[in-house]
Amino acid sequence: MFVTFEGCEGVGKSTQLNMLKEYLSATGQEAVYVREPGSTRISEKIRSVILDPANTEMTAETEALLYAAARAQLVSEVILPALSAGKTVICDRYVDSSAAYQGYARGLGIDFVRRINSYALANAMPDVTVFIDLRPSDAFRSVRREDRLEREKAEFHDKVYEGYLAQASTSNGRFVMIKPEKDKNETHRKIIAALREKGAVK
Repeated sequence: MFVTFEGCEGVGKSTQLNMLKEYLSATGQEAVYVREPGSTRISEKIRSVILDPANTEMTAETEALLYAAARAQLVSEVILPALSAGKTVICDRYVDSSAAYQGYARGLGIDFVRRINSYALANAMPDVTVFIDLRPSDAFRSVRREDRLEREKAEFHDKVYEGYLAQASTSNGRFVMIKPEKDKNETHRKIIAALREKGAVK
């Protein structure tokens, strides 16, 4: 199965991904772990361009196209081969991020994001998307604000959150909405239970 994790900045998504990885390893369940943008040589180079705080002149269209380019490489090089081999793939962010960040928050529109990503996805859509459902303003930890997107204003990140909610409402059950707890272990248990129900983990 293809499982993706989504969420706004500072909601503990990376922590939960690491805990899931530890759980699957401890229970003998193999998976391929990737992140977006990145996880291939070319995609990591594109990531460094996208997130470089010095690139303040980057247009929203360029940003969206760069994400799609990095995604195309990752899908072709890692995701599709892994799924074809019967492996579970777990991805930190995917096309829903582009829809939320560039489609909604940047104002490019969901149709623009869908059009450019139709080439990148090659029909590799997630079976399950775990969404850490917490507004950026309510995040349990402060964001370091090191990269270009983290440095955006609070209004931008609020739009990202609204973009995720809009997508979840039309996802036909693909989105699993996880309200995080202050106890990260309790959040982890919620995620495992949801993924078991979807048949993604044992």
